[in-house]
This record gives sequence, structure tokens and C-alpha cells, in this order.
Amino acid sequence: MKGELTLQSQFQGTRFEVRDEAEGCFRKAIEIARRQSAKSLELRAVMSLSRLWWHYGNKSEARQMLSEIYGWFTEGFDTADLKEAKALLKDAF
Repeated sequence: MKGELTLQSQFQGTRFEVRDEAEGCFRKAIEIARRQSAKSLELRAVMSLSRLWWHYGNKSEARQMLSEIYGWFTEGFDTADLKEAKALLKDAF
């Protein structure tokens, strides 16, 4: 959430400082979710990081990271998070 709020805020600094701050938040969230084996939370953080990377032109890395976590799931494809991830993979990348 902190990363999303950073991107939406009137953060004082350059565009790159805002991006770097948000990216750090998303990476930390991914790390914590992995340590806790919380795949749904990891998916949300990866989606946020992937959107950020896509926005700044790093589409292949964004797609790869999102594809890896999406591929981990074997059920629950009717949930909002997995529907959103599928849409991102299909439309954005």
C-alpha cells in the first residue's frame, strides 16, 4: 500500500525519486510475502511492481515476473486478483 500511496501522493522530489521509492516498497512487500508464504499478497505486490515497470518501459521484465507468480496458482482463477493479473498479462504486456 505504501508504494501505491507514494505513486499517488504529491511526493516532493523528481519523478525518478518517486519511482524508486515506490519500487523499494513493492520489492519489500514481495520479500515479506515470500517469507510468509503469502502467495496472494505476493501476487498483489508483483502486480504493482509490474505496472510500475511497464509504465517506465521495462515491459519484458514486468511480464516475466507477473507470469511466474500467476503460473504458481492452480485454483482461484475467479478471484479479483487473479482476474486482474490475467488481464494485465493479456492486455498490458
